[in-house]
Amino acid sequence: MAVEEPGQDPSSPQDARLDSLEERLARAQHEEAKRTGRAPAADANEQLGNRVLSTLIGGLVGGTLIGWLLDRVFGTGHVLLIVFMVLGTIGGFWSIIKISSRGPGASGPS
Repeated sequence: MAVEEPGQDPSSPQDARLDSLEERLARAQHEEAKRTGRAPAADANEQLGNRVLSTLIGGLVGGTLIGWLLDRVFGTGHVLLIVFMVLGTIGGFWSIIKISSRGPGASGPS
């Protein structure tokens, strides 16, 4: 298809046919996914975002839980809770930095 020229009408019949084709293709893909029982796969950006979010939350919650448990065992008030919460958050951010430095094509833990 040629690049849009200044005098080209955006509502031309060719554009309508392409829109109709895209709608039918999306409908067919949806019906095929429903028929086979498979949901459409998430794109790479969504997967990376979910991984970053779970890494950050996991570090924060994991550090907090470990600190709380150690506080209960040693009876140190809330000192270890705060220390491990901060360490868990730093660890989560450190993991996110490692994930982002690998680049978009890399996958899996390292």
